[in-house]
Amino acid sequence: MAAYIRKVRTASGATAVQIAAKQGRRDKVLEHLGTAHTDSELAALLATAREKLLAGQQELDLDLGAGTGGASMITGKRSRWLIEVIDTAWRRLGFGVVDNEAFFQLVAARIVEPTSVADAGRVLREIGIASAHRNTFVRTLRRCTAHSYRDDIAQRCFEHAAAAGDLNLLLYDVTVRREALAVRAEVRDLCLEPGRSQESMKLGAA
Repeated sequence: MAAYIRKVRTASGATAVQIAAKQGRRDKVLEHLGTAHTDSELAALLATAREKLLAGQQELDLDLGAGTGGASMITGKRSRWLIEVIDTAWRRLGFGVVDNEAFFQLVAARIVEPTSVADAGRVLREIGIASAHRNTFVRTLRRCTAHSYRDDIAQRCFEHAAAAGDLNLLLYDVTVRREALAVRAEVRDLCLEPGRSQESMKLGAA
């Protein structure tokens, strides 16, 4: 009964890697090695499966030095292209004027998943960025006002838009509900005041 490597597509779209053997007309699974969700995970599982299949077979002594031995292991994941796109856009827009890595991490986390400062570390770890400590993020937000981060970013945005020959404004709200209400209160737009609907404003205007 010769064993072989078997790849099976799961319902979620992942790929299960197994060592199996033919038993009559059916495949008998001898060992389930794991499920791969990315090409790198699949390559690692296939390499482990090949090592298991070749275990115990004679090897030629080619005097290539001591091998590392052991099965392949996935020690980490990194969303390389996503991180590079965010970093490239950051530098191209001139936002590097804000020399603060923690601030960049907060912006990257909000782009990937609009969430709270407390949850930013989780988002960053999921895409493979070594997150700064939560206390560092809190201190960074305080520096935003003290060191005029908003003015520096706004100036770079204006310069970039002006150089392109066309000025456009895009407002992207990533605030939580309480923060959004505070911003609306500062704007003093009557249509956005609590208790006032658009219909009531129309009646008042009439």
